[in-house]
Amino acid sequence: MKTKLHTRILALSFLILTIPASASLTSAAQKTKANTGYNDLTTLFAAWRSFEKPALRNGAPDYTAAAMAEKHKALQAYQARLAAIDTSGWPIEQQVDYHIVRAEMNGLDFNIRVLKPWERDPAFYTSVFNYQSDTPAHEGPAHHALIELWTYSFPLAKVDERKLAAELQTIPPLLEQARINLTGNARELWIGGTLNLHGQTADLAELAGKTHATGGEFQAALREASAATRSFIGWLESRAAGKTGPSGIGKDNYTWQLRNVHLVPLSWQQEVDLLKRELARAHASLRLEEQRNRELPPLQAISSPEEFDRRAQASVTRFMAFLKDKKVLPIRSFMDSALRAQIRPFVPEDKRNFFTTAIHFEPNTLNTHWYHWWDLARMREMPHQSPIRRNALLYNIWDSRAEGLATAFEEIMMHAGLYDDNPHVREIVWIMLAQRAARGLGSLYAQANEFSMKEARNFHVKWTPRGWMREDLDLLGFEQLLYMRQPGYGSCYITGKYLVERLIAERSNQLGDAFNLSTLFEEVNVAGVIPMSLLRWQLTGKDDVIRNLVRGE
Repeated sequence: MKTKLHTRILALSFLILTIPASASLTSAAQKTKANTGYNDLTTLFAAWRSFEKPALRNGAPDYTAAAMAEKHKALQAYQARLAAIDTSGWPIEQQVDYHIVRAEMNGLDFNIRVLKPWERDPAFYTSVFNYQSDTPAHEGPAHHALIELWTYSFPLAKVDERKLAAELQTIPPLLEQARINLTGNARELWIGGTLNLHGQTADLAELAGKTHATGGEFQAALREASAATRSFIGWLESRAAGKTGPSGIGKDNYTWQLRNVHLVPLSWQQEVDLLKRELARAHASLRLEEQRNRELPPLQAISSPEEFDRRAQASVTRFMAFLKDKKVLPIRSFMDSALRAQIRPFVPEDKRNFFTTAIHFEPNTLNTHWYHWWDLARMREMPHQSPIRRNALLYNIWDSRAEGLATAFEEIMMHAGLYDDNPHVREIVWIMLAQRAARGLGSLYAQANEFSMKEARNFHVKWTPRGWMREDLDLLGFEQLLYMRQPGYGSCYITGKYLVERLIAERSNQLGDAFNLSTLFEEVNVAGVIPMSLLRWQLTGKDDVIRNLVRGE
């Protein structure tokens, strides 16, 4: 009797926990909304983040079809719990947190229904990263057992040796599982992802060179990880010819993700129109700038390591002094060191990619984009009081703010006068804007399956001025693959920049003579790295955009 009763209770509990998400939007669900507080949201957030992590299968995260179907079903209960929270009367900041959680849950839903990186995208199974991302988390879909080699110091301490060996031991079972999971037919993701795994082989070989003195357990883990990666690449290559399908997710899916996950109030077509406008503006502005500067001596690229190091250090000093003197934004103790840590070594002219070409003319053209590293330093040194905003948001939903502000800041600094003593540098700012608009447009057409990735790369090359983007550059393939893997990322530099500029316009209109850039950027920084639509709501008090997004308008 006790067993039967216990079974009924469990069955009832499961029924309650698997209420369909759609049911949360019905009038019946609205009647059951609890008079809950913000603590209920943070409690749910902690439970949600724990749930979002996959269970383990043979020591590796489980992305099998059965596991993901079960997770999708269970997700509905979390969405129902969120919908049952009554945010009436909450401060705007807390309501913003609510919508962050809602967007993250939508992100998992979208990944399971549409994107399916564990099924369509071999690059998803890349484990080894030897660099820190300049954004809150790695760009694009990534699994839950990444190995961040850049966090280790060599030679390895014993505790780190054991930790890294354990991480390496996840690679063979994960790649074995991938052979079961990868049933998709997205040809270009398959080919591009295979190249990504070749990069992992090289990274593991480099790691072997740094760790030859480590113990037997570590060496075994490294050998097995390397062998598993090579074997997996062979498996991928043996099946490449049978992959014939498109890789883009289509316009409707693209727009749904844009509005419901990234909370960007645009459609695929609106993004196309915006990026076309910015591409034209960048090219026209470049020609006008060249006309203005035609009598000036040409800009000379840095030609030696010694000159590059001197100029790079001096550029940071000059940039920081400019920010302080012009009162652009409040100066924090970590800002100078964050920029200097990103000074790159001299690159010979024949090995320069797009961005290294720019910085060998003027290092500050990229320093202005390194608002990223201030964001990361602030997250580390001045963590947000909200547990929901304290760390990186999931599914790259920070992209409109992180990449949008970094891109906007390049042009903002130009207009503020950073290059008034060297006007030719203004030309580089327009070239950088044109390049980002061109690559974003290419990615949009590729997601709509109107361009192949080769056509997207060709478009990217054709519309980048002065031949600074070439077909033979590794950067070109890396960027277009990333933008195919993560819909919306290729365009977010420009669309996010647009949303930043709109925020400046609205905030200045609200404040009138009281408006100043320093206060605005402090407000932006304090709010955290969150979607621009939510940041706008918090700073202006205007909730029209988020209301329309919730209503699907």
